[in-house]
Amino acid sequence: MIKNIKGTKDLLPNATYNLQDIENHLTRFMHLHGYGEIRTPIFESTELFTRSVGENTDIVNKEMYTWEDQNGQSLTLRPEMTASVARAYIQKQMWKIEPISKYYYIGPLFRRERPQKGRLRQFHQFGVESIGSANPEQDAEVISIAYNIYKMFGIEDISIKINSLGSGNIREKYSNDLKESLSNFKDSFSDSELKRLEQNPLRILDSKNEKIIKIINENAPNIFDYISPTDKKHFESVLNILDTMGIPYVHDNYLVRGLDYYNQTVFEVISNKLGGQDALCGGGRYDKLISQLGGEDIPAVGFAAGMERLIIAMNLENNESTTTDIYIINNEISLNGVSMLLADNIRKNLGVAVYVDTLRRSLKSQLRHSNKMKSKFSIILDTKTLDENTVCIKNMEKNSQDIIDFNNIISYFESE
Repeated sequence: MIKNIKGTKDLLPNATYNLQDIENHLTRFMHLHGYGEIRTPIFESTELFTRSVGENTDIVNKEMYTWEDQNGQSLTLRPEMTASVARAYIQKQMWKIEPISKYYYIGPLFRRERPQKGRLRQFHQFGVESIGSANPEQDAEVISIAYNIYKMFGIEDISIKINSLGSGNIREKYSNDLKESLSNFKDSFSDSELKRLEQNPLRILDSKNEKIIKIINENAPNIFDYISPTDKKHFESVLNILDTMGIPYVHDNYLVRGLDYYNQTVFEVISNKLGGQDALCGGGRYDKLISQLGGEDIPAVGFAAGMERLIIAMNLENNESTTTDIYIINNEISLNGVSMLLADNIRKNLGVAVYVDTLRRSLKSQLRHSNKMKSKFSIILDTKTLDENTVCIKNMEKNSQDIIDFNNIISYFESE
């Protein structure tokens, strides 16, 4: 038997229903904020990600799905979306069309990392990118969008971690000092942590190892001591706007985010429902990425969020029931056409979901299935009542039933 690849998952109707419902809410929410949807190809030139994400990151070194096509071009399934959005923005020269471009996206991404709760090798992400404004109010808008999306979905136990990485060559100077400050503790580091410290020191700050966290807290320099007065003023302005909006946050001096293109503001929305991997979403400023990829010197800010993690936080991952509004029950072959026609008429006139059994099960079995599907009503068809031009409608929630004229079925549901 051929099985799905490790780290992938088949989404059956109950799961896709949850996903579609979330996507519909997100689409409406983003339109209210003036953001339009962007869709980019699932695969891109490998160079796009090595130049943007960073050659020394785990994503580029270990996690990308990369191959050569028939023409010898190196291609990669997209491991993240910001680079693809930036590439599309540059290719279309959007800065010539509008001074600021505000996008949102929803789609699948691919990373060959260890599968864990809320994170598969093929996973779904939604995100926001605002390209064109360097002002702190744009940072605050993006952060507020991230925060309020989770509030919209009823997730209360969330908080925001926020920090500033500064700009210019601060990242390089801080990385060198961080590496030096931790050099005396190498015996406490695993092989993978040592490699990370050598190749991309900032990534060590993401460690979940309690022993390493203690060493960092007691010995690592504070990046906030390195940033310029201008960057500090920018950061303080962001925090002041968040205060005015009533959005709670914690200034985490060791929050850095894992991608090389970030500068100034970085943030995460976290939840205690995800265990050790507690980030629901994360993002920040990437003011040099557009120019780095061949475009103009245009600032930008955004975030990305995992859909699977959102589903876990909403307690929807074990919701397995496919639901319907009305279930038409019929165990007489001669009424099959009537069942189908009635279902179509209800769908067209009322715009509700109608399920028709095609397994020729008994009345009792169909009622059980109607209950399992959490249908609100069951319409029971049989030749005896239809000869009298009547039909039985059972209210599944109230466990009551009515006998009504067959021609009044539509008006009956309109009055409910």
